[in-house]
Amino acid sequence: MAAADKKFAPPKFVFFGTPRFAELVLKGLVSAGFVPAALVCNPDRPLGRKQVVTPPPTKRFIMENGLLTAILQPEKLDDGFIAQLRALQPDFFVVAAFAKIIPSAVLDLARMGVLGTHPSLLPAYRGASPIQSAILAGDTKTGATIYLMDAKMDHGPIFAQAEVPLDALTTDYVSLEEQLAKLSAELLVRTIPSLLNGTVAPRSQDESSATFTKKFVTDNGFIEYSELDAAIAGNSDKAELILRTIHALTPEPGCWTIKDSKRIKLLEARMDGSALKLLTIQEEGGRPKSAGV
Repeated sequence: MAAADKKFAPPKFVFFGTPRFAELVLKGLVSAGFVPAALVCNPDRPLGRKQVVTPPPTKRFIMENGLLTAILQPEKLDDGFIAQLRALQPDFFVVAAFAKIIPSAVLDLARMGVLGTHPSLLPAYRGASPIQSAILAGDTKTGATIYLMDAKMDHGPIFAQAEVPLDALTTDYVSLEEQLAKLSAELLVRTIPSLLNGTVAPRSQDESSATFTKKFVTDNGFIEYSELDAAIAGNSDKAELILRTIHALTPEPGCWTIKDSKRIKLLEARMDGSALKLLTIQEEGGRPKSAGV
């Protein structure tokens, strides 16, 4: 029997992840039969105008599907949390879009290591915003990486990697996030059995090629109205950059302009020849609507 065909006991692993990207990765794992012994995610938070306390997407997925998965929501990864994890005696961890820095004291609890997911072709775009950064830069390809996590950010050796073509003028953040999350889940499903059998050998990242991202904030999404107006008229060489900005920063932190002292969110657009065509906007205090209304 080939080494890759060896039978392995059902793994006991802990999944770290909070937002939609993590939910999609978790969904792919569960669909393939890999159900975590525990989920670690952020605490429930108030959301929306009414500030309704809402569970994060990964917790909601676990609860809605009735999975026998413990749910841990620590504010801090302190000694009490570490004791809870140690009691689980996990084989390994999977980390997908977890908002906190995971210290070595936690990483070391995973007997077989920690599989990190990252929606870029590492070592490119390490950090908080790889999807947004790839769209904003107008890259022609991106991808997903599974790597062995260590104490440094997105630094460990690579287990698996796959690339996808990218057209930043037609691809927005939400659709690319979904594509890369599903790809990450597929790579994990292929990698986990090899990890358990000891048949996978990670390769080191090329540190000389590493690039880093920043967390985008509201100010990054501001477009001067004069520049927007010129792009709509087809009189600007910044039209494609503005479109990439809308694609990259919608829904968070958002893309916006100021007209007649009022803030307008730029929600959806496309290129019409050399001109920018706004499709959906949201005026201050209003609801999303067609830009032609």
